[in-house]
Amino acid sequence: MCDTHHTPYKGLQHDGHDDEHKIWSRRSFLQALGIAGSGSMMLGANMLTASAPSGLSAGIAAAETDNILILIRLSGGNDGLSTVIPIEQYDAYANARPNIYIPESKVLKLTDEFGVPSYMSALEPLWGNGQFKAVHGVGYQNQSLSHFTGSDIFANTDLTTTGFSGLNTGWMGRHFENIYPDYLINPPAAPAAIQIGQFGNLVFQGEETNYAFVTSNVNQLEEIAESGVVYGLEDTLFNDCMYGDQLKFLRGVANTTYEYSGLIHQAYERGQNQVEYQDNGFARQLALLARLIKGNLGTKVYMISMGGFDTHGNQPLAHERLMTNLSVAVNNFYEDLAFTEQDNKVLSMTFSEFGRRIFENGSNGTDHGKAAPTLFFGSGLNGSAFVGDHPTLEDPDGRGNLEYTMDFRNLYATVLAEWLCVDIPLVEQHLLNHSYSPVNLGFNCSGVDFPEIVYNDGPVTPPTPPSDPDATDPVQDPNLLNAIVHKPYYPTDSTPHIYLEMPFSAHVDIQLFNILGQRVGTVFNEMMLEGSTEINIRERIPEHLSSGKYIYRINVQNQKMSKSVMVA
Repeated sequence: MCDTHHTPYKGLQHDGHDDEHKIWSRRSFLQALGIAGSGSMMLGANMLTASAPSGLSAGIAAAETDNILILIRLSGGNDGLSTVIPIEQYDAYANARPNIYIPESKVLKLTDEFGVPSYMSALEPLWGNGQFKAVHGVGYQNQSLSHFTGSDIFANTDLTTTGFSGLNTGWMGRHFENIYPDYLINPPAAPAAIQIGQFGNLVFQGEETNYAFVTSNVNQLEEIAESGVVYGLEDTLFNDCMYGDQLKFLRGVANTTYEYSGLIHQAYERGQNQVEYQDNGFARQLALLARLIKGNLGTKVYMISMGGFDTHGNQPLAHERLMTNLSVAVNNFYEDLAFTEQDNKVLSMTFSEFGRRIFENGSNGTDHGKAAPTLFFGSGLNGSAFVGDHPTLEDPDGRGNLEYTMDFRNLYATVLAEWLCVDIPLVEQHLLNHSYSPVNLGFNCSGVDFPEIVYNDGPVTPPTPPSDPDATDPVQDPNLLNAIVHKPYYPTDSTPHIYLEMPFSAHVDIQLFNILGQRVGTVFNEMMLEGSTEINIRERIPEHLSSGKYIYRINVQNQKMSKSVMVA
């Protein structure tokens, strides 16, 4: 390790001594040990132990949701037009990319308006199960096309960032700073966040420390998970390294004081992968996360990454390989979590420093651009959809860029407030006073009213989140419809019924939709007197219903209520 980054000078008293200390800064030294970002381990010259959380930290942590967030960084700038293909603008798309466009025969149509490349077909089951949403045109005003500046802005949410100047804290770092105000003295019982790769990323950086347990790559986290120690101490590199004894000593101290490695090992031993993942770096990251989650580690936020998206040349083959690996691994990941019924508690979202331009370049690739889609995965989405307005290809800016239609901070705010259940004033504070403008992604913790999501066959109110199965969706007149009792149940051989209890006589219309939002048929459409009734869905819709999740929508006096129902 010592001669990998910088070979030390041979003596202490020489002209290069001061330079050596500059090179071997605290940050460089922590990176050399592979523990950069683990600020709870070291502060200045003081070693800190991972003791039990304080009463304040424990109280705040206890109030948190048990939902888990996974951030998936697509490093290099993912090409949005090779990820979500606008079928209604297909001619403009193909004309702009005569050598690299995806033929219509290789577009998997998910709706009449949008599709994905057929090499992303592993996501089709997620779409069918209501576990996939894509948000169009994500970006921000005056978007930077620099890898470094763009990465910083998506991490620190500071739109004043220019070059290497900008706020040195991240949106998740500010969140954890509020939850764990005494983090450096009393860290939480489990890692607040775990990050694989990307040293120097600001996402988890707070004012005083980085709140993530960071490893340089998946190999290192696998080693920790399997062995329970941060590093092995029999490394032969120590023998030839001038600072070998010091490194060995500090690694030993790290292993004995930094208890998170042991907790990760215990969770890894408790959890088991129940599907077979592919053998590539991204799949291994998700397989490891699945095992830690199933082992109940207690970490709420994870960040993993996939590189290679800076596709200036030979984009078609590179992007196909990357997105195939992502699609297969994400599908396997949620299949794995479903074995322990934890898939509804884990939300994943992609992000990238920027998108690519509309027009291909001269190297069968695309150059740095602006807006791109953000992909969300998980059962907590309660329905699949394309969200927001896709940017027009007919009116790019002067450099051929897609203009943004969705401020990325609105997605961050929605995830914080509606998935992690952070109070809205704090959300606005964490996002540097960006006003709260939530996006309807299918989950709701704050109780705010969302606009309806428009699915392929028209508007359908998303089903009730699984955490509150007896609740109804927000309606215009809650005093009227709150008195109506309705719930799905299965009295015999898993046949789905709807129990409906009316406190007054009214015309009742019940329509059944599949998870794509397409209407399957009419379950009930007649006057109902005051009282209760049980409606057998299979009897009312005699044609074959395939197994899976459906949504029934009750319309009473022009007001609607919806819930999901399973058909075995």
